[in-house]
Amino acid sequence: MDTNQRRLAVQFLDLIPNNYYVVFFNCSGDAQPDNTYASNWAADTSYLGSGNSIYARMKAQGFYNIDSFYFPRAFIFLYQKNNPTNFHPISAFSQGIYDEVALAGNYITPDSLGVITSPLFGPAKNWHEMYWSGGSLETPSTDSVILQVTGVDTNGNVSPPLYTISGIQDQPINISSINPKVYPYVQLNLALRDSVNGTPYQLKYWRVTYDPVPEGALAPNIFLKGADTVALGQPIEFGIAFKNVSPYAFDSMTIQMYIQDKGNVMHYITLPKRRPIVSGDTLTLDYLIDSRNFSGTNTVYVDFNPKVQPEQYYFNNFAYKTVFVKSDGRSPNLDVTFDNVHILNDDIVSAKPHIQLKLQSPSALLLTDTSLFTVQVQYPDGTLHSYHFNTDTLRFTPATTASNNVATVDFTPAFTTQYNPSGDVYQLVVAAKDESGSTAGASPYRIGFEVINKAMISNILNYPNPFSTSTAFVFTITGSQVPQNIKIEILTITGKVVKQITSEELGSLHVGTNITQYKWNGTDMYGNKLANGVYLYHVVTNLDGKSLDKYTAPGDNTNKFFNNGYGKMYLMR
Repeated sequence: MDTNQRRLAVQFLDLIPNNYYVVFFNCSGDAQPDNTYASNWAADTSYLGSGNSIYARMKAQGFYNIDSFYFPRAFIFLYQKNNPTNFHPISAFSQGIYDEVALAGNYITPDSLGVITSPLFGPAKNWHEMYWSGGSLETPSTDSVILQVTGVDTNGNVSPPLYTISGIQDQPINISSINPKVYPYVQLNLALRDSVNGTPYQLKYWRVTYDPVPEGALAPNIFLKGADTVALGQPIEFGIAFKNVSPYAFDSMTIQMYIQDKGNVMHYITLPKRRPIVSGDTLTLDYLIDSRNFSGTNTVYVDFNPKVQPEQYYFNNFAYKTVFVKSDGRSPNLDVTFDNVHILNDDIVSAKPHIQLKLQSPSALLLTDTSLFTVQVQYPDGTLHSYHFNTDTLRFTPATTASNNVATVDFTPAFTTQYNPSGDVYQLVVAAKDESGSTAGASPYRIGFEVINKAMISNILNYPNPFSTSTAFVFTITGSQVPQNIKIEILTITGKVVKQITSEELGSLHVGTNITQYKWNGTDMYGNKLANGVYLYHVVTNLDGKSLDKYTAPGDNTNKFFNNGYGKMYLMR
């Protein structure tokens, strides 16, 4: 009576496998003015598409007189789907709404043997007995009957027959010897043969008695917890209840839990066994997962009793939840200094430098793990040396507050000029990331530095020169430490000392290139302004009681400005 219902009928007809026998019939009922007939069914193609109607399906199967159904009457149509060669379709119509209609067809069976197979019985905790009953259609009976009981394991593997009963006995069979731990299911098979009359034995029933295993199911109506989105660093919480809905108790419960990250990598979470669950009892799981390594979209999976102990059904033990871990998207910042100085590539540094790495993160996740840093040094011969946090050479200081989320690495290696006595060039390689996995830069930080083991000092020049207001001093120190004493004396051209500048006044110095914090402003030791003109300056250095040799860098031509420890400067106000 309804187009949509007839659409469902068409879909059902399409699901029937080929070679199946189909009986298509109607009950005539009373004559109704709004009844539908073959012509109405044919018109359904305007809604369902060309060829998609009950009318088209029946015509295709051989119901050629379907158009006779144009007034209230009953009909029967019998066919074998898509096989009109082996079975000729037949049909019959009533004359009206009061007469009966019947249809009989002949079928050729492939053999005089038939087999009936039961569904699976179980799963069982203990097996008891099997009952069955039936009868023959003729007397005396010409039926041959063989009943077999087989076991089925949890993987669906079927055993050889565990019990075989020949003949019609209709007696209970004790099957308690079947081990339910090996075969939690049993299946019954009945083989029938009647080569005399071709009439099959009529099975009335078969039954199996057993102690069922428990059955549990997730119970989100009792307890369910889990946010769709969390901030990076906020725990991922997932909780759900599991209830025993059977009259039988569970043993100690196993729960399997894992999380699939945005890269589809599974991270399994080890959970301890939980208590047994008696009938009607509920077990609750409430677990927190550290989100720091799960930035992006993740899926949390939970499986109660993952086929560890027998249960009636397992499909209702499993749940999953998609969780998005939101990061602020900002990368950490890495700062690298050599003896508290930011060097340029290939600058000279101490042979025993104090290299400090500071990683600052805008994230609220504190930087507390040494795995955030990878420290390597490429030697002049091209080999790459890795350093680890199990020695005094590499020390880690974690961040302590979110307001100043800075982790510090103090790296104190010792280098030699074993490859080139005049100076070896090394390269520092540092990779750093924050707790969320965001890296400091798209690639590791790399900077070259030169090491000269011998303690030397270059020509000391003043800059600017000439000067009007002030001038600083520029020089390079090599070796592994700064000289204990550096003194600069400023003299007139007649040799009179007008100013002495000590190493304390020069400020913080380091091995490498120095530009002094101190700037001479053209005054004498009493603060009086000196006259314009030419002044000399003399440098005195001392390391362990010995003066330093002069360091001359490749391409250095400053000897014309500084010779024998003396330099010349011009004061022009």
